Amino acid sequence: MKYFVTIGDRTVEVDLTGHTPVVDGTPVEAQMSLLPGTSVRSLVMDGRSHTLTAQPGDRRGRWQIALGGGRFTVDAVDERTRAIREMTGADDEVAEKVVLAPMPGLVLKVEVEVGQAVKAGQGLVIVEAMKMENELKAPADGVVAKVLVQERQTVEKGATLIVLE
Repeated sequence: MKYFVTIGDRTVEVDLTGHTPVVDGTPVEAQMSLLPGTSVRSLVMDGRSHTLTAQPGDRRGRWQIALGGGRFTVDAVDERTRAIREMTGADDEVAEKVVLAPMPGLVLKVEVEVGQAVKAGQGLVIVEAMKMENELKAPADGVVAKVLVQERQTVEKGATLIVLE
């Protein structure tokens, strides 16, 4: 999967599809492991060892990193989230509140209605794809602003299903 990682005003593309991470088109020898029961990670990159801590930030995809005596805010978003932001012109907060179909499928059940308050992680809609049921969950706390699908409706990959406010 590809991610877009921003530190300050610099953004790099990180592709984790294969066995070797690729950063802006260049393969990088890197391995990271989490020390059990802590937020401490050991990172070996290009033969150099680093110890860092990573704490979740104030929104999805944001991390507070402590490394080498410095502290950094890092934003990491996947291709889907980046595409939503680019298509809608939405800022981070708005982009987090759109639920898209991850693949073509059939809507089996809509679990919410317009005006309903939802919590991050709460089930919103169940889509059957490749004979498997996939419950799509709220990416953030909010109120259901739009339900754009109904039960037994077929949807294409990337179709907007639910919008939160």
